[in-house]
Formats: sequence, structure tokens, C-alpha cells
Amino acid sequence: MAKALTEYDVIIRPVITEKSNLVSADLNQYTFEVAMSANKIQVKDAIELVFEVPVVNVNTMVMPKKRARRGRKFYVRKAAWKKAVVTVASGHTIDLFSN
Repeated sequence: MAKALTEYDVIIRPVITEKSNLVSADLNQYTFEVAMSANKIQVKDAIELVFEVPVVNVNTMVMPKKRARRGRKFYVRKAAWKKAVVTVASGHTIDLFSN
């Protein structure tokens, strides 16, 4: 039987890249890696509880697993993971992403 997720189990880490920094500055959208079994409602509730900001929209996508090469013949497989792009109400920010 699967373990029920709490709000603190849903968010794994923030995804901080050049694109996510531009989108957060322009469109108030923030990117997080979330649990594979989490749905949009759970992501919204977790962001509102942890960061205390109103969430307008949540988009989720599953990033596919990839194969990377280490050396001549050795392959490493990176697991698939789920990404959530969270739109926050205008006038609110998540301080974790600001410099």
C-alpha cells in the first residue's frame, strides 16, 4: 500500500536554472521538483503552506529518464522525475528564488 504524502513530502527541491530565473522575474512562475505521485492540487496546497503565497495555477510534467555515458562503455541511467511550474499571484514572490 502506498504511503500518503504530506505537504512537506510533495516538494523535493527547487529547480534553479537560467530559464526558471527569467520566468520567475517576468511571469511570477517558479519551478520545483515534486514527488512522482503528487497531483496538481497537492502541489498547490504544499506551496501555499510552505511558502505562504497564493497560487494561481500549477502545471506539471514528467521529465523522461535519460542515459548518460561514463567512460567508454559504462552507462548510467538517470531516473524520471516530475516538474511543477507554479504561478503565484501578482505582487507575491517566493524569497527562495531571489538573489
